[in-house]
Amino acid sequence: MSTPENPFGQVLVALVTPFTADGEVDWSDVEKHVDHVVSQGADGIVVTGTTGETSTLTDPEKVRLVEVAKDVAGGRAKIITGGGSNETAHAIELYQKSEKAGADGVMIVTPYYNKPTQAGILTHFRMIADATDLPVILYDIPGRTGVPIKYETILRAAKHPNIVAMKDAKGDLSEVSRVMNQTDMLYFSGDDANVLPTLAIGGTGLVGVTANIAPAPYRTMIDAVNANDLATATAAHRALEPLVRATMTHVPGTVATKYILHGLGRISSPRVRLPLVGPEESEAALIEDEIALVNHIDGVDFSNFRPDRNAAAGGALPKVAGTTR
Repeated sequence: MSTPENPFGQVLVALVTPFTADGEVDWSDVEKHVDHVVSQGADGIVVTGTTGETSTLTDPEKVRLVEVAKDVAGGRAKIITGGGSNETAHAIELYQKSEKAGADGVMIVTPYYNKPTQAGILTHFRMIADATDLPVILYDIPGRTGVPIKYETILRAAKHPNIVAMKDAKGDLSEVSRVMNQTDMLYFSGDDANVLPTLAIGGTGLVGVTANIAPAPYRTMIDAVNANDLATATAAHRALEPLVRATMTHVPGTVATKYILHGLGRISSPRVRLPLVGPEESEAALIEDEIALVNHIDGVDFSNFRPDRNAAAGGALPKVAGTTR
């Protein structure tokens, strides 16, 4: 297949949404965090995705996150809006508002909870793609949505001119190869542990959670793969392995990422919104044990890591409820 134009970049960060201790969006921290990851090598920012706690954000917060990220990035990185909705009409409305707010692309997750048929999934994707002029990334994560995007559905969706990429968190690299052999779709790893294997079979890049903490080594990995330097890419992969395990293994990635970022002094509070809660004592201990195994990683100094289990405990109820209509 031909190599398509990439409108997103390669190192994309699945951005956390920093909150205050009482669960409101900390807009100052949002600005600082976006600036940091972009300065450390991110090509793109995915706001309001799973890691950004999209399920508990209000629609105005989602649109504002696009606006703030766009302003802070200042053309240095693409801004992609994620999340959407399991109601097609609501998703269309959100993506159209995000486009007006300045988004450079949209990421559409498989409708969750409804468990639609493959025909319903395909119709959902096509109708949203019809409603925007922005390039679209499909997000396949059956562990969260309950339904995979089947191979045949991916092939049919890829024929839509606006659907150009896939974020794959299904972990089936043989299927990834099969789709890339038959379409021009760009493939982004949606599993932090599989970034290098995905790149090795021709993937485009990553939409990473751990990249909130350490975007620089992912930049190194991508640049090394582009230069056919497997040794350097592998070294970056190995250096990241304990941090990926700390971030993605013991509690939801959002929870661990905020816990670690707060311990590094990068955000003011590790608070998440209910029903997410901070790590319990045993979970926090496991995260800290993994961090202790991290050696040198570009852009992160873990000698200054000061986790605060008390600050992370529990979850917040924001003043205004989220997206359910």
